Amino acid sequence: MPHPQVLRDMALFVEVAKRRSFSQAALVLGMPVSSLSRRITVFETAIGLRLLDRTTRRLTLTTYGEAYFAQAMRLVDEAQQAYDDIMAEAKGPSGLLRIAVPSDLWVQQHLASIISDFANGNEHVRLQVGLGYGPVDLMEERYDLAIAVETPRETSLIVRKVVELENGVFGAPSYLEDWGRPMRPQDLTEHNVLVPGPPTNWAFTRGDQTGSVTVSGQIACNSPSLMRSFALAGHGLFSASLACVESDIANGVLEQVMTDWTLRPTPVYIVTTSRLLPAKVRSFIEFAVKRLTGSSEAEEMPRREAAR
Repeated sequence: MPHPQVLRDMALFVEVAKRRSFSQAALVLGMPVSSLSRRITVFETAIGLRLLDRTTRRLTLTTYGEAYFAQAMRLVDEAQQAYDDIMAEAKGPSGLLRIAVPSDLWVQQHLASIISDFANGNEHVRLQVGLGYGPVDLMEERYDLAIAVETPRETSLIVRKVVELENGVFGAPSYLEDWGRPMRPQDLTEHNVLVPGPPTNWAFTRGDQTGSVTVSGQIACNSPSLMRSFALAGHGLFSASLACVESDIANGVLEQVMTDWTLRPTPVYIVTTSRLLPAKVRSFIEFAVKRLTGSSEAEEMPRREAAR
């Protein structure tokens, strides 16, 4: 039977190894850095092998540390999942659930009601939602999961494709009266197009035809909600998912142009750092996938595809 302190020290080592930092691990664990460093040193002494190489600037794993980390992380994750599962059996999912969300308008519009309804049905789960404008480091920023509209590049992440959004090009009637209606991709070079930053390439298809054009305009903005506001005010055309602007089209404040040309769809992913997930994370993913797709299944992407 393993000594309880061995299991505790194993968990401490895994936290330090994951973050390659004593200070960051100590912050997560809620303990002084000096105490954490001392426990790891005692642990290494008991084993008789050095697991970590420490310098004033960096912390790296030794060859022994790398091999031990792979095994220890799996055991710690499984132990945590077993604990979460038995707690969930007793009182349902619980604890703090941290979710990273992109600035995409569709995600924000749909996720608000999903999170609200999930919270109503899971009183022991506290939710913290972080809005970002770029890739999120789940481990570094201590998020449990992320909703993403761009394929993560890290091959170590677990990426599940939930849905693909149909996109279009839209403008206010006042803008279209002044500037005319583009009929083909190349016409967009003569228009003010609202983009997130520098000139952006848009790829279109129509049947077996393809078209690609670089678009730009007077106003660049990395907030989709502000971009929509600028478009409503007549400052230019913008791209959005059809689901985001259904009410605007119905109310006549936006019109879709080039309806026979299709923009590349936007995939929506759920991203985690492990397949071994606490009950609170698994419950939210199942709930969100079912709401977004009407199914409880999401396609897990091959790791090589996620790295593209």
